Amino acid sequence: MSKLLRVIAREHCIGCYSCMYACSRTWFKVSTVEKAALRIKNYAGAEGAFSIRPCYGCLDPDCARACPVGALTPRPDGGVKFEPDKCVNCHKCVEACIANAMQWDYETKMPIVCHQCGICTQFCPNQVIAMVDIDRTRKVEP
Repeated sequence: MSKLLRVIAREHCIGCYSCMYACSRTWFKVSTVEKAALRIKNYAGAEGAFSIRPCYGCLDPDCARACPVGALTPRPDGGVKFEPDKCVNCHKCVEACIANAMQWDYETKMPIVCHQCGICTQFCPNQVIAMVDIDRTRKVEP
């Protein structure tokens, strides 16, 4: 059993971006939403409706398979490990992410990789996101 980031109460999101600020402060030591590994966006024309895009910790991540130089490698419990010294700034990982969760740092021209650390969940005032136990051994019946 492993813990992975999940959206558990989307309807409670107020768009405060506290989760994004917590992520960027923790991993990049900056106070901006642009360097967060997840994205909160409002739906155009819909008051109080937000899109929440966290990394879901895929076992066979599209982002890692798309990386031509092996800068992203799958972690055993889900998600990816990033080796910035290998990155060739091609953006293919972001384009390949099926969930549109992989973020791009336009300053460094590198992906912003979720560490599945849960710091974002600790700053969400409405418990919209949480680290959830995921049983990867459970089989889904057709």
